[in-house]
Amino acid sequence: MGKKVPKKCISVEEAKELQKTWCDTRTPEIDKCIGFEDTREFWWSVKELQKYLKHVKRESRKQGIDDPGIRIYFGAYPQEKCKMNKGYATVFLAPTGAPAGESGKGVDSAPNNYGIEAYNHGNSGNPPHMY
Repeated sequence: MGKKVPKKCISVEEAKELQKTWCDTRTPEIDKCIGFEDTREFWWSVKELQKYLKHVKRESRKQGIDDPGIRIYFGAYPQEKCKMNKGYATVFLAPTGAPAGESGKGVDSAPNNYGIEAYNHGNSGNPPHMY
């Protein structure tokens, strides 16, 4: 028998609904406000994500954090630092976790771990790819 699908996986249909709802309720106003079609999807290879997660686990262990997490933040590049000189949106991954015995260990309220670098510089579609 095959391996179980992780609990928090969603169906393709649900993912499409989430993307459509975002596009229907947010992108028109965002694009109108900033004056161009912004990106809304980001890509990294599995290999590079695994490398980053391994780094987070290793550095967290050194800090006494047994169950680190990752929080994903929206961001935007300053216009002058953007290749297209527009200030496109981005997301970045931020490590979280508290040493054993401290509050927030292994839960969604865990503090950001500013002792480990955040992760950015994925690729995105222009125009954005629909799911």
